[in-house]
Amino acid sequence: MSKFVFRILIIITFSFSSSYAQQNYSYNSICNISDKTGPSPDFLYTCNQTTPSCKSFLMFRTQSPYLSVSSISNLTSSDPSELARINNISVSSVFPSGKDVIIPVTCSCSGQYYQANTTYVCTSVDIYFTIAKDTYQSLTTCNALMRENLYSEFDLYEGLELKVPLRCACPSQKQIGNGTKFMFTYLVTRNDTVTKISERFSVNPTNVAIANGFPDLDPILYPYTTLLIPLSKEPLTSQMRSFNQSVPPRKHKRLFYKEIYAGIGTGAALAILCFVLFLGFLYYYKKRKNEACSKIKGLKMQYPKNFLDEVVLLGEVLKIYTYNEVEVATDNFSQRKRVSNSVYRGVLRGKLSVIKKVSTDVSKVIKILGKINHFNLISLYGVCEHDGVFYLVYEFCEEGSLKKWLQNTNSPHAQSWSHRVLIALDIANGLDYLHNFTSPAYVHKDINSSNILLNRDLRAKIANFSLAREDKNSHTSCVVGEKGYVAPEYIKTGKVTPKADVYAFGVILLELLTGKEAVFIRDGEEVILSESVTSVINGGDEINDLIDPRLHIKNPLGYIMDHSELATRLLKLSLSCLIQEPENRFSMVEVVSALMKIQSDVHNSQSFSLG
Repeated sequence: MSKFVFRILIIITFSFSSSYAQQNYSYNSICNISDKTGPSPDFLYTCNQTTPSCKSFLMFRTQSPYLSVSSISNLTSSDPSELARINNISVSSVFPSGKDVIIPVTCSCSGQYYQANTTYVCTSVDIYFTIAKDTYQSLTTCNALMRENLYSEFDLYEGLELKVPLRCACPSQKQIGNGTKFMFTYLVTRNDTVTKISERFSVNPTNVAIANGFPDLDPILYPYTTLLIPLSKEPLTSQMRSFNQSVPPRKHKRLFYKEIYAGIGTGAALAILCFVLFLGFLYYYKKRKNEACSKIKGLKMQYPKNFLDEVVLLGEVLKIYTYNEVEVATDNFSQRKRVSNSVYRGVLRGKLSVIKKVSTDVSKVIKILGKINHFNLISLYGVCEHDGVFYLVYEFCEEGSLKKWLQNTNSPHAQSWSHRVLIALDIANGLDYLHNFTSPAYVHKDINSSNILLNRDLRAKIANFSLAREDKNSHTSCVVGEKGYVAPEYIKTGKVTPKADVYAFGVILLELLTGKEAVFIRDGEEVILSESVTSVINGGDEINDLIDPRLHIKNPLGYIMDHSELATRLLKLSLSCLIQEPENRFSMVEVVSALMKIQSDVHNSQSFSLG
């Protein structure tokens, strides 16, 4: 069946049967989304009202400490005997790590959403986002967790018991009429497609597409999301996957070793050949390296004719704007609409946006921001191409860059400790998402206060992904980045890891604490902030001498309050990010955990008057 005919059938189906309303696939990871205008797939699956309760199944991938029937059943509040039966094991069995497990649940309508209810006891490092994405592997959402619980995202503490609504659904009357008995909540992994998944579960791909609101049979699926599979019978363990490498069976041991010896021989021959070729290539590489580095910034890209068609494949994530729309929004790129060099503001399709004119390669930025979505990463709304020049359309951040905000001596909010801690936490959450929750993981490589934007509520957004790259523990011969933020190992060896972002974050934390720039002028000489702070500490000076004077808050009686304890905690956290050896630096997970504790103390302590 052609895609065109399939779309026509979808339109007819939705036009003539309200009872056939299907669930919509959600690629989103954003918290704090509203559903006031109607049910949103960024919460849970919508209750179809025709089947208020049913037996349903969820997929869970085993991970420590959830490897046994008892631990998984406790996590999901499922019946351990049923869980053991459906997975063909005993109740006392332990699964290998990375095994797909079937979880039977009772799925029921609760308001406008379907859910299977369970509870979870928080640890000291938990936030709603990590509970949803890490612990429950997207079987719930941070929006649904916030809806079910009275606690804010900053009020979670160790031992707190949360209500957890799990993603499940019941078949509609139309699906029941077509033989569907169960809806299976499937965890999407990399390289999954509707066709591959349908073949594995022996279901019609058209039914899977319709059940998830897809307009065709080849939509883009994102890892760490869920998909509904309509099944006529219970899922089978043979349809589940294991992500562990299996050991060759004993009876094939001899054949196995023969293959190893053959592989070694072939590998040795190839290694000799590669070495000879490498010697020839080495001279050419060294000759061209500096020339290539010097041309990177000025390189103008020649895009394939179907480049925008590939952008369209990202579906609703990115929009394609016409050049006329961009001209109208910017008043033909007038000075009045200009924000900075090649950057303009304007209203596009009802949204106040920033339009950035770019003449170099934008494919990487589109690839990254078109596929990932997080509150603390700048949103790319869409793109326009005209005469070989691209116009990237971003969300508008009213307060501008963090660097500009810190330099604004008239900002009343700059006197607030709580605002500065929240900004730091926002940046840390964004980097934690890039490092640990995207697939592939990314290193930003250009974290600095100019690339941190603040919206009207002073919530931070990480911007400028032009230097970002996949985290492959790789090296580069062209070291780029803002002075004062670049990690020492990156300068010395070109090594690119997430710890380079951690180092840059440590510098930003110092900027928030001191109010100074990463590189500033003192007595006519250039000073590196991180080096300056270290010398002050080694010199035994008071911690209060480092604090931005605007943060010396006076109480109602007129004397300056002592914030040295809070400043010391932030300074120690910064120094943990600035350790010279990258392996000894904090990870962003540890940074987020530490800032969450500081944030909680700032809110709860009666000794601070933070404004």
